[in-house]
Amino acid sequence: MKRGWATLAALSLAGGAIWYGLHRPETVHPALWQIEGPGGQKGWLLGTIHALPRAADWREGAVAAAWDGADTVIVEIAALNDDAATARAFQSLAHTPGLPPLDARVSPQNRAALTRALAAAHAKPADFADTETWAAALMLAREAATGNPAYGIDRAVLAEAGAKRIVELEGAGAQLAIFDRLPESAQRRLLDEALSDERSDTQPPADLATAWKKGDVATLAQETNRGILADPVLREALYTGRNRAWSAKIAQSLATGAHPFVAVGAAHMAGPDGLPAMLSARGYRVTRVQ
Repeated sequence: MKRGWATLAALSLAGGAIWYGLHRPETVHPALWQIEGPGGQKGWLLGTIHALPRAADWREGAVAAAWDGADTVIVEIAALNDDAATARAFQSLAHTPGLPPLDARVSPQNRAALTRALAAAHAKPADFADTETWAAALMLAREAATGNPAYGIDRAVLAEAGAKRIVELEGAGAQLAIFDRLPESAQRRLLDEALSDERSDTQPPADLATAWKKGDVATLAQETNRGILADPVLREALYTGRNRAWSAKIAQSLATGAHPFVAVGAAHMAGPDGLPAMLSARGYRVTRVQ
């Protein structure tokens, strides 16, 4: 997956179930922040990744201590294993009759790339006759995805939650609705970006999985200013706006006296529009502890 869509994968839906198999989980050191409030509120922010090539031993060092101190787990989607429900939500939003042909919804320079992408997906243009542009973009981008969602850290966190209360920030339907609400011009930018990535013969400047394993937030911050997220409309819808809403929900949890362990895509932690910065602006002391 190339730059723009790799970043998007760090922001949105994940799938699969954790499986450790015959391989020992890889040791990793993801970025972790501690949140402290003036009234003794306390919580943590863990940047996750939604797909990896193998299982990762994420509960080490400061993360283990934070996990033990948390009574609540806050995630993007609580029912990550309910693929059928996600598929139903997608189908309910993704189709509208009477749409222009898909090749009319991409830039002329990307039409050959569209033909190649459809061939790689074993699909025909007619298969997308009533598929909205955002949905076509996600379907074609998924074909180029790397890593296995079964090893996603969100899944691992939920699998270990036990008696901890689980709080959902969005849910699959709400995440897909963000794409569905995009203006058509922004949806076409998504599709063009997916196809531009498909026809690119250059590698992205950063391996986001490697950056996540090392807690390299600087690299993640660079990536959130490129590709899809360089477009102001898409950035607001997919990144800044979501972080704003999430920071409010995290603050609400802290206000109740809960000690939440927030586990969301690592890209949401990066830069001045990231969750640590937004929670700091709300008056919390947010400290990088790993």
